[in-house]
Amino acid sequence: MLLPLAGVTVVSLEQAIAAPYATRQLADLGARVIKIERPGAGDFARTYDETVEGLSSHFVWVNRGKESLALDLKDERAAEILDRLLARADVFVQNLAPGAADRLGLGAAELRARFPRLIVCGISGYGTSGPYRDKKAYDLLVQCEAGLLSITGTPDTPAKAGIPIADIAAAMYAFTGMLTALYERRVTGEGSSFEVSMLDALGEWMGFPYYFATYGGTPPPRTGARHAAIAPYGPYRVGDGGQVFVGVQNDREWAALCERVLGRPDLVEDPRFRNNSLRVAGNERLTELIEAAFADRTAAEIEASLDEVGIANARMRTVAEFAEHPQHAARDRSRLIDSPVGPLRALLPPVTVAGREAAMGPIPAVGEHTAAILAELGIEAD
Repeated sequence: MLLPLAGVTVVSLEQAIAAPYATRQLADLGARVIKIERPGAGDFARTYDETVEGLSSHFVWVNRGKESLALDLKDERAAEILDRLLARADVFVQNLAPGAADRLGLGAAELRARFPRLIVCGISGYGTSGPYRDKKAYDLLVQCEAGLLSITGTPDTPAKAGIPIADIAAAMYAFTGMLTALYERRVTGEGSSFEVSMLDALGEWMGFPYYFATYGGTPPPRTGARHAAIAPYGPYRVGDGGQVFVGVQNDREWAALCERVLGRPDLVEDPRFRNNSLRVAGNERLTELIEAAFADRTAAEIEASLDEVGIANARMRTVAEFAEHPQHAARDRSRLIDSPVGPLRALLPPVTVAGREAAMGPIPAVGEHTAAILAELGIEAD
């Protein structure tokens, strides 16, 4: 089956995570993605770590399936090379430092005037207007500015998300924006330009705490691994020394938990816990009652009881355990991809289409495709 973006060419001046992750989604769908990198060093994410057989885990994650063009943007030939590339491209993506694209003559307005069918996507930390437009932005810093750290962690200590969530949010909105623009161009024949900021993207994901704080008068408290606005929801100690994570979403599930798992039908109409708001307010006492009921049973026994009555539950796995998750194995959810250091295992993209697999091409070495791309453009390599 033909991949949906076969024939689409994307040129990307990208680094770190946000733009590379967005364009990797396009590459997985069959687009040709030409990644422009600094000669020699390449994308600085290549040197974040050396954990994947000497390659960076960050780089491997977000750069499969791309062609690497090593290009010094200060070189006198760079403008000609970019001109010829963009004349053939469908999409141009950049997440350079604030103002850098405009200084290089690669601002959205200029490109759209020269290449009317081109789709131009700019990813930034805070957007191209406002007092923060020139402020540098990295994932942790945007998590701070968006208020995420104020609601994440324990009552005593704020904590950042363990993954670059601001980068991921921006990447996914850029990805959907590019898909929308490609669809729009099929209808109108015209390209378009749009921007995505990390702050706006993460702000959208902060919708629940935003409304909770704005209209409730106080922000959601930091509750560690528990939910700030739903109870019971979180980890509970069990008899064999482990923990079971339980998620109760409504009063029907609350009744089933009390009657069929805890053996405490009296709690269903207990005035302290009759609805979710009361359960949240009395969560400390509620936790004591649940853990007392779990004290003589193992985690496996409790999980089986919860599954039997249809109450959501989970165990806390390590990352290594997730990598070997039995659900992945049962559904054949990983593939080997090529790289400069040999085959590497990667998980399939989340969207599953019957009869079609993602492209999942190799990880490029810095400048690996420079000579071939220049020859294609009719330009001799140095």
